Amino acid sequence: AKLKSFAAKIIQLLKEWTETFPYDFQDEKSMKELKEIAHRITQCDEENGTVKKIISQMTQNLLMALSARSQYQEIREKFRQPVTDKGTILKTKPQSTQKDILSVCCDPLVLAQQLTYIELERVSNIYPEDLMQIVSHMDSLDNHKCRSDVTKTYNLEAYDNWFNCLSMLVATEICRVVKKKQRTRMVEFFIDVARECFNIGNFNSMMAII
Repeated sequence: AKLKSFAAKIIQLLKEWTETFPYDFQDEKSMKELKEIAHRITQCDEENGTVKKIISQMTQNLLMALSARSQYQEIREKFRQPVTDKGTILKTKPQSTQKDILSVCCDPLVLAQQLTYIELERVSNIYPEDLMQIVSHMDSLDNHKCRSDVTKTYNLEAYDNWFNCLSMLVATEICRVVKKKQRTRMVEFFIDVARECFNIGNFNSMMAII
């Protein structure tokens, strides 16, 4: 009875650990240790197999989380690769294909909603361990340790880069318009988008636009 009670607590600990800090199990050694512990725990409840089902579901969720984050990092790495001069690309394109944002979406509410979807997608990929990396990074700087020892926080970088990209998009869309009247209209449009972002509760996009 004591063994089963202890096993239940260990399962709860492992469940919360794998859900909150999945990156702790990304290397083979830690995953092997997790499987060994799980195997020992399942032996405590071989009669009804409840523990085995919980362990199996926990392991499956962990593998899915690691796979999703690995794919997300691969996509991020592709975007991090250097590209050719964007100004040259714009010059080679015909003027008719260079659409402004109003021709794509003229409704401030719709654009604000789409920006919020992007914000939520970026935020959903930020885990507590990313914040822990920031803390350890600050500690390493205080102790004059080597910065290369700190794991890069890809998801926080992606969120930060998105803020900068949105700011640059707004500035570009306004500056590329030649006529003052059209430029005024563009500025007013983005003010409306920022207002709609505020109403939704998307303060990050609102600040990027401002």
